[in-house]
Amino acid sequence: MPTKLQRLSTKFLKWRYKNISNKTFTHIMSVLVGLLAGLASVTLKNIVYFIEVSLEQGILISSNSLYFILPIIGLTLVYLYVKYIHKEQLQHAVSSILFSLSKKKGIIKSKHIYTQLIAAPLTIGFGGSTGLLGPAVASGAAISSNIGRFFHINAKTRSLLIACASAGAIASIFQSPIAAIVFAVEVFSLDFTMLSMLPLLLASISGVLTSYFFLGNEVLFNFTLSENFEVKDTFFYIILGIGTAFASIYFTRMYFGIQKLFSRLKTPKYKLLVGGVSIGIMLYFIPPLYGEGFSFINDLLHGNHIKALGKTPFDSYTTNIWVVIALLFGITIFKAVAMTTTLAAGGAGGIFIPTMVMGSALGNVMAKVINNSGIGFSVSESNFTLIGMAGLIAGVLHAPLTAIFLIAEITGGYELFVPLMITASISYLITRNAIDYTIYTKELARSGSLLTHNKDQSVLTLMKLDDVIETNFKTVYPDMTLGEMLHKSVAKSTRNIFPVVDKNKALVGIVLLDDIREFMFDTSLYENTKVETFMHNAPEHIFYEKDSMQVVMKKFQHSGAWNLPVIKKGQYAGFVSKSKLLTAYRRELINFTG
Repeated sequence: MPTKLQRLSTKFLKWRYKNISNKTFTHIMSVLVGLLAGLASVTLKNIVYFIEVSLEQGILISSNSLYFILPIIGLTLVYLYVKYIHKEQLQHAVSSILFSLSKKKGIIKSKHIYTQLIAAPLTIGFGGSTGLLGPAVASGAAISSNIGRFFHINAKTRSLLIACASAGAIASIFQSPIAAIVFAVEVFSLDFTMLSMLPLLLASISGVLTSYFFLGNEVLFNFTLSENFEVKDTFFYIILGIGTAFASIYFTRMYFGIQKLFSRLKTPKYKLLVGGVSIGIMLYFIPPLYGEGFSFINDLLHGNHIKALGKTPFDSYTTNIWVVIALLFGITIFKAVAMTTTLAAGGAGGIFIPTMVMGSALGNVMAKVINNSGIGFSVSESNFTLIGMAGLIAGVLHAPLTAIFLIAEITGGYELFVPLMITASISYLITRNAIDYTIYTKELARSGSLLTHNKDQSVLTLMKLDDVIETNFKTVYPDMTLGEMLHKSVAKSTRNIFPVVDKNKALVGIVLLDDIREFMFDTSLYENTKVETFMHNAPEHIFYEKDSMQVVMKKFQHSGAWNLPVIKKGQYAGFVSKSKLLTAYRRELINFTG
């Protein structure tokens, strides 16, 4: 018997279908998910701030020695939460969202709403070198997915609302609504049409308003641009673009290299211990690696590199600018290491903000080198710090437009638009040619689960092999006589192809009706001729566990076959016909573009 809440929900849905159009309801939902995603972002920021302030006031700042133990405590708390409460391995936030969009029709479990609100603050608050943007986006996406399911919203609109939630989360964290919209389009591969633009805009505005309501005018980067772009600096911005491109390649390869290294550790406890100690050692020598790193960026923007570096074992040498440059370059190198180690050891967090930290350090290093090398040029260190961030975002995330608009909005104007475009585009082009996929997308692309702006590829990704497998074929056996095959299979089948299987149901060949047509009425062959006489290999096989729909389509194209057998766990599972495959493709294309 339905509960009172279910009855009210049913009554509301009936009223909604009668009185509110789908388009209007989508706009209302985009405002709602933008507000809730913004609220999740604000909550994350406040929890992390509370943990960090509590540690600073209680036990931390007097000595760097506690950096050794704090990451282990944080990772242990996350491990206990995951093992006994969450009971699932933590997934990379944005990658898991992209997978749900491509393979789960935008359905995300409700527990992912609060998991990131717990795991990420424990990781970052205790020194884990990751960012809050990914967890904020993941929490907002889970909220929007479950709201969509509650209101029986279709899969396509549910996916749009998930993108709206990501825009709301980003707009709330950075107070940059335009960059939030561009991020949703670039990373989630949305088509930027009027259908998607207005909901994204509404969600982004809602996220910003949520941030203003709870945090007032407080911003992450309290910085006002004082030095405009000068044409004479163009060459150096080109060099910065090249430098950030190589740094992006390093960042990405370091990420996958460390992940692979940690995968050799058999148990989560070993990963936790090795990761925690490694992070502690890095934090002892390079304190700015602690947590997200926003204060580090702000200090660099205001020209206070001593404060940015914090208390280090090298304090007595920081009067030498080249020692400062070396330490800042060390942050450029080790931020990627610290971030990946945190995630590989079982921590939670995102890669977006660590990317910004690494870019800010690299940009500042380059400016200091130019200003102190005696070549007769002087550049703005704060401008290079900002544009270095844009270069890393463009390269690591393959999101140049997000990088440009985010930094432009942070600075409160577009005076740096030209150098932003120069550096971001160069970084993106070089990195894109060196690395096909980002940290977000590499594993998804490998498994055929990645949505892109290529409509053909996206439609194939959304299709499921289960929907096109046909099983109404009569199987035969190699030792079956021709007579048995004709009476038991051919006479009772509406198909012109017969899979030949052994006693373990493994496919050993196929027989076409054309193969036996000239022998069908020769009764003298019925008892003495076996099926194995007529069978031959299929032109191609489809392997259920590993072949994506893109691979299936290519196998039809290359083989020229009309039907191909499907092998599942080593056994025959049915056939896929070209006609059914193309019909399903057309249906999915209409749904995708409609």
